[in-house]
Amino acid sequence: MDIKKMITRRTVLQTAGVAAGLSVAGCSPAEKPTAKKPNINFDNAYFYDAEAKFKPEAAKDALIALMQYHGYPVFPDVRENLWISDYGIGQYAKLGLGAIMFVNNEEDRYMMLDIYLLPNQMLPEHFHLPTDKNPAKMEGWLVRHGVSYVYGPGDPTPNIKAVIPKCHMNGTATVSHELILKPGQFTPLTKVEAPHWQFAGPEGAILTEVANVHDNAGVRHSDKNLIFE
Repeated sequence: MDIKKMITRRTVLQTAGVAAGLSVAGCSPAEKPTAKKPNINFDNAYFYDAEAKFKPEAAKDALIALMQYHGYPVFPDVRENLWISDYGIGQYAKLGLGAIMFVNNEEDRYMMLDIYLLPNQMLPEHFHLPTDKNPAKMEGWLVRHGVSYVYGPGDPTPNIKAVIPKCHMNGTATVSHELILKPGQFTPLTKVEAPHWQFAGPEGAILTEVANVHDNAGVRHSDKNLIFE
């Protein structure tokens, strides 16, 4: 009997057994530790300088972290294409919006954008009117990541999940019919020109919005103190 062949075969079998044991235990040598998720909870002061001026680049940093946290693709030029607003209120951690407009075809009237909301951040109540160029915007939302509490026309929901910040109409809104949207769930705005708003869950929310068309000239906010550009 060839001793070398026995040793070689025994070594192969032992090595295979160890590898199998590691695989069964979930400890494959090729397996890598789970990457630590980035922080997505920010103090409001993070978004403002010493003179209380809003820092859009800090807001973009936070939204990039939100994307990475949820595994949303941070595609080329995503940072440059982000539109950010704190609506001139100075409370971006509580009231604000980040979005990317992928298409807004006014000729054929279709639109798609993604909305990015930080944890427990409110997208303020607003509505859309027709303009000289476009009809009133009709839209709907598909949640990709996180949870969004969507509010619009309908019977008021008792004990809503959202906590409206004091900086928004002293903690109020005009509509409070609540829908809770999780990833893969869609809801449309049910009535043209109706007020609507959203509030992100504890892990924020990333949504895709589809609509007939968007026209800034037709946007109105229920809170007259907000600045929208």
